[in-house]
Amino acid sequence: MAREQGRKLIAQNRKARHDYSIDSTIEAGLVLTGTEVKSLRAGRATLTDGYATIESGEVWLRGVHIPEYALGTWTNHEPRRARKLLLKREEIRKLAAKTQAKGFTLVPISLYFKDGYAKVEIALATGRKQGDKRQAIAEREAKRETERATGRRSKGMDG
Repeated sequence: MAREQGRKLIAQNRKARHDYSIDSTIEAGLVLTGTEVKSLRAGRATLTDGYATIESGEVWLRGVHIPEYALGTWTNHEPRRARKLLLKREEIRKLAAKTQAKGFTLVPISLYFKDGYAKVEIALATGRKQGDKRQAIAEREAKRETERATGRRSKGMDG
C-alpha cells in the first residue's frame, strides 16, 4: 500500500489561540503505540487540556486525550498517557531556555498526519489575562470591519 502524501488534520486546539499569545511554533513527531495510531486515523483526539513539559532533555506531551481504539483488545492504550515528542537536541535546548527564563508555556496547537507520520505542532506561548483577550478580540473585529469597508469601496458600494 502506498504511503499517504500531504497533511491530514486530526485535531486543532482553537482555545489555545484565544487563551495564549503565541510567540513561535515548532513541529514535532510523536512516539505512539499501534492502537493510538489507529484511533488517530479514525480522527479522534482532543488537545484542549494538553501541554508539553521538558524533563531531563526530553519533551513530553501531557493531557492530550486519544480515546481507546474501538476494535482494540488487551493491547489498547491509556487515553491520557504522557507521550514523548521527537525533536532535535538543539531545538529542545532552545525550548528549555525560553520556558525557564521568560515564563513561556508549551501548548499543542494541532495534531495531524504529514506524509503518513503523526506530528504535533507545539507553540511557545504566554498566558493572556481577561483584558488582553478582550483587546485581541476588539482588534480582530476592527481589522475585519476595515477590510469590509475597503472591499465595499473598491466595488463602488459606499456603505
